[in-house]
Formats: sequence, structure tokens, C-alpha cells
Amino acid sequence: MVYIGKHSQFVDSVCAIVVKGHWGNLLKVKNASVLTSSTIHQVLLQLSFYGYGLSHSFPFFKWLDSIPHYSHSMQCSWAIIHILTKHKHFKTAQHMLEKIAHKDFLSSPSVLSTLVRTHDNPEVNSQVLSWLVIHYAKSKMTQDAIQVFEQMRLHEVKPHLHACTVLLNSLLKDGVTHMVWKIYKRMVQVGVVPNMYIYNCLFHACSKSGDVERAEQLLNEMNIKDVVCDIFTYNTLISLYCRKGMHYEALSVQDRMEREGINLDIVSYNSLIYGFCKEGRMREAMRMFSEIKNATPNHVTYTTLIDGYCKTNELEQALKMRELMEAKGLYPSVVTYNSILRKLCQDGRIRDANKLLNEMGERKVQADNITCNTLINAYCKIGDLKSALKFKNKMSEAGLKPDPFTYKALIHGFCKTSGLESAKELMFSMLDAGFTPSYCTYSWIVDGYCKKDNIDAVLALPDEFLSRGLCLDVSVYRALIRRSCKVERIECAEKLFNHMEGKGISGESVIYTSLAYAYWKVGNASAASSMLEEMARRRSMITVKLYRCFSTSDANENNVSQIFWNHVVDRGLMSRNTMNKIQQMLI
Repeated sequence: MVYIGKHSQFVDSVCAIVVKGHWGNLLKVKNASVLTSSTIHQVLLQLSFYGYGLSHSFPFFKWLDSIPHYSHSMQCSWAIIHILTKHKHFKTAQHMLEKIAHKDFLSSPSVLSTLVRTHDNPEVNSQVLSWLVIHYAKSKMTQDAIQVFEQMRLHEVKPHLHACTVLLNSLLKDGVTHMVWKIYKRMVQVGVVPNMYIYNCLFHACSKSGDVERAEQLLNEMNIKDVVCDIFTYNTLISLYCRKGMHYEALSVQDRMEREGINLDIVSYNSLIYGFCKEGRMREAMRMFSEIKNATPNHVTYTTLIDGYCKTNELEQALKMRELMEAKGLYPSVVTYNSILRKLCQDGRIRDANKLLNEMGERKVQADNITCNTLINAYCKIGDLKSALKFKNKMSEAGLKPDPFTYKALIHGFCKTSGLESAKELMFSMLDAGFTPSYCTYSWIVDGYCKKDNIDAVLALPDEFLSRGLCLDVSVYRALIRRSCKVERIECAEKLFNHMEGKGISGESVIYTSLAYAYWKVGNASAASSMLEEMARRRSMITVKLYRCFSTSDANENNVSQIFWNHVVDRGLMSRNTMNKIQQMLI
């Protein structure tokens, strides 16, 4: 029978029993409630402190799992993970870590901070916390991974390079490029020396944001630090340069690769070919195609060239390239078909486009939204709305959902053919589907009703939003008022403005500027001034974007426009910074 005195003596007694292997005696202890997870945690720490090997701690830890009504605390699990890691039992430690990673808010700052302080072995802490970062990042729990990394930084624990790479890649997949740079900066602060894989993540970030200048700075940094570039580094650079139309720089990277003995792969060639096709330089694209060596052209290669020829109005060349593609045993994908379909539809060859669509069906190539939208748009352009709607229904039957482009094409088609009620219904269907109509969409409907002198239909739109249970906000009024002003239906715009204020919705810069400018154009300087005064009272300002919008649309009325903008400046409705930017635009 074990005598239980002070807690520390009890811990020592338990340690002795563990070392001797007489674990069953622990179940005979008086006041067994003292044998808690907190006590076990102390025992594990003490065994580790006195240098007892894993052969004592881990079997004891597993034996405790068999005791009814006992469960290990987070501290106990964390302690055994550290002991396993210290003795290089990495797989078992990782497995245990992953089991507790989703329990007890392990990633929360308060929990992690307590656990890290309990174990002061920096090497083991670095290993365990790095595993945790990797696990969370790979489990798409990026925020948790960041919280673990932040705790490492605060406790001056340097993360492993692999953990840094996985975290940066996770941020890139989530599309939060700005966070990549923030986290990278903090990595460097805790002493992480970036390797090629971390630099490749940074190049990927530059590519996503189109930041050529930063990419070139990184390349210089790698050269200075003697960090070797690999094919991924160079391919990312080539792709970035080609997307920016910087062919000389892209070809310079190709030369550098060849000097360093790195063979271009098909990804490199595809990027270079795409760069030329994007700008319609098909001769250079085909020259690059003919120079491919140590690589085999793939679907992307041929589809890029086919699309390039279609965009330069060389359909026959595109079809020849398709024949070559098939001769090589590569069959067109939906992307390839879409390029040819788009060209056929642009040329008004709807019958040929439908033949191609049938061929896709025979070859079991599944049409996508782009395929359907291309044909719907083509039918709308020739005024065959019946076929367009029929195709939209087929699209739904195939399990494809109409997207904003589908609705826009149909709305525009009905507005052109004076089917305004159908256009309006489609607009409400678009809203029901969760899409927001653009200014153009509202403009087509307003223009259609105004051409028919049916101003009442325009004025009824806001109330129709409410009757259908849709959100009526300032964006709807903005589009309707702006377009009414543009087509010089000022009375309609005024009524919409009053209706908006009657609903308790406040105006904003575009609305006030639209009305003021419309009044100014018809010589009603008093009403224009009144609108600008209200705008100033609400502290709304004219931005560069807003100025550009009005000045571009009214390029034929430069004199009236200039006097109006001078009046706006005099009233202090433009910031000094905005004025400077506008002056630079006018130079």
C-alpha cells in the first residue's frame, strides 16, 4: 500500500513505481482521485528530467489509456510528444500530435503559450511546432497554422524550412498574396534563411499579383546569396514576363537557363508560345513551336496555338493545327473546342458551331459554361432569342448553372429586340441566383424603356424589387439615376432620387455628380449647384475614377465638361491629390 503524503512525495513515489514497472500498485492507492492527469503530467516531466528513457515513459502512458474513467489531458499528451521527439521517434510523435491537433483549441494563443513554456528544449519545440504548422496548413486550416507560427515567433522558436514552405504555399492557395509577404518578413525576423523552395513561393506570389519589379529583386537577392534557381523559378519568371508582354526579358531567361545547362520543359515553351499568341504574333509563336527540344508538345501547346490563330482570324490555320494535334494522338479538350466555337460564332457560322457541338457530344467531351455562353451569346446577337433560351434550358438539364455572362447575354438580346418584360424578368432571375447586375445591365433596360417613352416602367423598378422581396440599396438607384441622366431623362432621374430619399437611402458621389452634371448640361446651373452643395454637406468627394468615367463618356462636350469640373474644384469637392492625378492625366 502506497502512503500518500505531500503531492511532490506522491509524484516521486509514482515515478519509483513506474521505473520498477509495478504499475498495478497505483490502482491500490488510497485516495485514488489524487492520481489525476495533472499528477501524470508531473510524473512524465520528472521521468524526463532525471533522464529515464522512453522505455519507461511511453509504455506507462499507453497503459494509462486502459484505466476506466481516465483520459490524458492536453499537457500529458504534449509531454509525451516531446519525449518521443527528443528520442527521435518522429512518426509516433507526429501521429499523436495530429490526433490532438483538432482538440481543445490547441492552436489558440493562450493554450500554445502555456505548452511552449512548459518545455524549454528549443530544438524539440521547433520540431513539434513545425509539424503542427504543416498539419494545419495541409488540412486547409491556414489561420490555425498562422497562430502557431505567431507563437513560435513570440517565443523565439525558429520554424523548420519545410514548415515555412508549406505555410507560404497554403497562403498562396487561399489567394491571400499580401499575407505571404507579411509572414515571410516575420520568418526572416526569427532567423529563417530562405532556401530555393521559399524563394519559389515568393516568385509564385509575384506571378499571382503580376509584380515584375519584385520578382526581379528576388532574383538579384538569390544571386547575391548564391541560392540556386531551379526550373520552377525560371518557368514562373518566363510566365510572368510573357503575361506582361515582356518578350525580350522572357527570352533572356531562356538564354540564362541554357547557359546554366537547364533544359526548358514543355511548361517553359508553353509560356513563351502563349506570350506571342496573346499579342497575335503567330509567326514567332510557330517558330518557338518548331524549336521545341527535349520536350513533347501537349494539349496546352496545341490549344494555345489554335486559340491564337482563332483570335487573329486565321481559322483555317487553327483547323490545320487541330489536325496536327490529332495526328499526334492528342484529342481536343473542351478548351480547344471553345476556341474554335468562339471563332465560328463570331463569323456568324452558327450551323458549323452546332456541328462542332455535336462532335463534342459524340466524343464524350462535356460542354462547360463557356461553350454554352458562346452559343447563347451568338444566338442573342442574331436576334434568335428562342434558340438562346432553348440552349439555356439545355445548359440547366446538363447540370450547368447559368452565370452572370449567361444572364447578361440574354438580357442584352431581349433589350435589342424590344422584349423588355422578358429582359426584366431575367434580371430578377439573375438577382435570385445571387448575382448582381452591372451598370450595363441596368442601362440596357433603362434605354429600352426610354426609347419606348415608358418612363413609368423605369420608375416602377425600385418598388418591384421590394415586392419580390429583393434588397433595394443605393447601388440600384445609382445605376438607374446615372443612366437616366446619361440619356437626358432628368425628370425620371429626379423622381428616382426623391423615391430613394423617401425610402431613407442616402445618396453618394456618383448619384450627386450625375444629377449635377445633367442639370449643368441643360443650363440649369442653380439645380446643379444645389446638388453639389448637398454633396459637400455630406462630405462626398469626386475621385479620379469618377472623373474619368464622366470625362470619357462626354468627350464630345469638352467645353461644357471643363467648366463643370472647374466649378467642382472651386467648391472643394476634389482633394488636392485627386486634382494632381487628373492634371497628370491631361498632360
